[in-house]
Amino acid sequence: MPSTTETGTAKKVANFEDLISFCTSYGATYNPSKQSLKLGALNTLRASAQAALQAVKTAKTNHDNATNAREIAFKQLKPLATKVFYALSISDATEQTIADAKTINNKIHGRRAKKIQPTEATTPEENPTMKKTISVSQQSFDSQVDFFSQLVTTVSAEPSYAPNESELTIAGLNTYLTDLRAKNTAAINAATALSNARIARDQILNNETTGLIAIAKEVKLYIKSLYGNKSPQDMQVRSLKFF
Repeated sequence: MPSTTETGTAKKVANFEDLISFCTSYGATYNPSKQSLKLGALNTLRASAQAALQAVKTAKTNHDNATNAREIAFKQLKPLATKVFYALSISDATEQTIADAKTINNKIHGRRAKKIQPTEATTPEENPTMKKTISVSQQSFDSQVDFFSQLVTTVSAEPSYAPNESELTIAGLNTYLTDLRAKNTAAINAATALSNARIARDQILNNETTGLIAIAKEVKLYIKSLYGNKSPQDMQVRSLKFF
């Protein structure tokens, strides 16, 4: 669903097209001396604004597709990490190696290695030190990729880790890790492209001198000067909102 901001932006561009239609209907009477207010310039600006809106829609679709693909890929991460930990646990790995893998698996799941002992102060306001311990879970996509990479490195270094299941083999884990990294990078790049498309669109609309909103305001003022305040033509364009 389009955001309120993007819906409002589309309405401004639609209103600008209505404004051009009114100006065109005035025929030769509409003859501003300022180049940026002439019909040719207005139509060029309208086309640029419409292209910018479409670019945002395309970038938004690409962003949604990329983030959806990442979300689907990452759904397998936590259960797979747990399987890897159990497969390592029944190998001949040392207790220290298994403990390391358990710590990494806990991080992937957002669990603490040890529970915090309760104190008399039960809220961050009562115990300021709690503020430092409440949000230790590092569950960003970047963090989870890094933790899973650590887990793959740990089991890869263990000679006795040799499961028969393809998804748990070192080759299978590395293939999945590569896929996670690729989908995470694609989502990051798609977010950047969407942000840049919105910046470009906003520049076309909001530039203080050449933007669609500024030009629309000047066109409305020209019509007011041409036909008079509260003239039928002035009232035609007055209802078109750009702010």
